[in-house]
Amino acid sequence: MSRKRSHGTPVSFQITPMIDMTFLLLVFFMITSTLTEQKVKRDIDLPEASAAVLPEDDSKRDVINIDAKGEYYIGESRADKEDVMAYLKKRYGKNTPYMIYLRADKYTPAKQTSEFMQMATDAGVDRVVFGVLND
Repeated sequence: MSRKRSHGTPVSFQITPMIDMTFLLLVFFMITSTLTEQKVKRDIDLPEASAAVLPEDDSKRDVINIDAKGEYYIGESRADKEDVMAYLKKRYGKNTPYMIYLRADKYTPAKQTSEFMQMATDAGVDRVVFGVLND
């Protein structure tokens, strides 16, 4: 008794859903990377450090910039000392697990950096990460 081979419909591979998914992922990453990049002030000349390491988890962070003149920026928005202190107290008054990413220009007066650290301490911030370039 011989078996007949059935010549059913050939199996085909549908590529359209994969293309749709790839397009959605591309759009998602383009939007999220744009939002992340907008938090930093671009004209800050960061200092160099040979022992610089990246933090393990930098997803929950706020960016504070200090330019060479000692002026504060929350993201890209100019802020005075009182604005920064109010922002820190609002964000960190509830013991949130966030950290501050401080991007200070290499020509920022040390007094400004020290002043910011005191404000962060007074607001309850327990983790400050300094932005540097790895040489």
